[in-house]
Amino acid sequence: MLRKALWTISAAIALAGPAAAQLAVPQLPLPQLPGVQIDGVLETLDVQVGARAAQLLQLRERALDRLLRDNRDRIERDRFGDLARRGELLVMDVEDAALAQAVAAGFTVIERTTVEGLDLAVIRLAVPPGLPLAKAQAKLEQLLPGATISADNLHLGAGTAARATAFAARGASSRAIATSVGVIDGGVGSTAPVRVQRGFASGAPRASNHGSAVVSLLSAAGVRDVRLADVYGSDPAGGNALAIARALGWLTQGGAKVVTISLVGPRNPVLARAIGTAQQRGVVIVAAVGNDGPAAPLAYPASYDNVVSVTGVDRRNRPLIEAGRALHLDYAAPGADLWAENAAGRAGPVRGTSYAAPLVAARLAAALDLGPAWRPRLDAEALDLGARGPDKLYGRGLLCSACRPAR
Repeated sequence: MLRKALWTISAAIALAGPAAAQLAVPQLPLPQLPGVQIDGVLETLDVQVGARAAQLLQLRERALDRLLRDNRDRIERDRFGDLARRGELLVMDVEDAALAQAVAAGFTVIERTTVEGLDLAVIRLAVPPGLPLAKAQAKLEQLLPGATISADNLHLGAGTAARATAFAARGASSRAIATSVGVIDGGVGSTAPVRVQRGFASGAPRASNHGSAVVSLLSAAGVRDVRLADVYGSDPAGGNALAIARALGWLTQGGAKVVTISLVGPRNPVLARAIGTAQQRGVVIVAAVGNDGPAAPLAYPASYDNVVSVTGVDRRNRPLIEAGRALHLDYAAPGADLWAENAAGRAGPVRGTSYAAPLVAARLAAALDLGPAWRPRLDAEALDLGARGPDKLYGRGLLCSACRPAR
């Protein structure tokens, strides 16, 4: 029930590594929880619940530095300082004649691909030998001024295990939800209730605790058709933008009407376009705002246009202190005091916005069961907390409050 978490905070919260087994992060000592298998750790830090946002931000940077340091052969920073696949750039909107100039300058075409299900054309380029990614990105932008160029940025998970009183997630209704829900995450164990899973990284699909937890929460909330795309596998640089785009195309083509993504990364034009195309084809994207705290950079994909962004609340309906931020906030859902299953099928407590997102996805799918106008149904269902009307802490209100026992 935990795998790709990053920097979550509280006196009783243990931090789990963002792609854990996939990112080959060395394990550090961590308090063990009954029935909980923890497959990767970046850092552990105990602080008071009232810790300042600056501490979360510092922890985030330490975690990213550790991830980079341990995987320098696969990961480096792009020109904006964000983590990405080493030595690779993604290009869209370029003519062959212009691309030839880049090749003449030492760039090499690794792959010309069209993302199935989205008809999105992307070219992968290897940077010139010995040239850092950041400098190569700046050079390519000069060579191809009309093209859309980006690094293949990494996206990390938004959940962790917590030592706290925890409850099994329960659907807001006993009625089974028929609308198909896709999950982009790590792989799931053999006991996870998925219709199908497919890998989009080397070694995928590979069972993970984080992906298994997300799927188990969807199932407990009533979703009966879950499709899983593993974008991590055993790749230390998994969770990259192109892998997520490909996963989204497969889910779109396969009929998923809702896709939930409990991953966080920087803005990336390839993924932004993939999400926009999927939305045009009728798919609703749900994404967690992450656990980097309110001082962290904006979370993507939660910040892309029309993505349903989700934050988490605790048992008393207080916003999680570690919840990140997005350009907009749509809904809140329980993100603490929940049980979820790990890759081995064992239940344990989980915490983080990773686990709020699938609960909102489940309620959205239930609304779609009744027809395409899902927003008015969710708004009518949402419990208005905080300031009257939409606000920065709870968005349009709390959903799936019945997914845990009442206080």
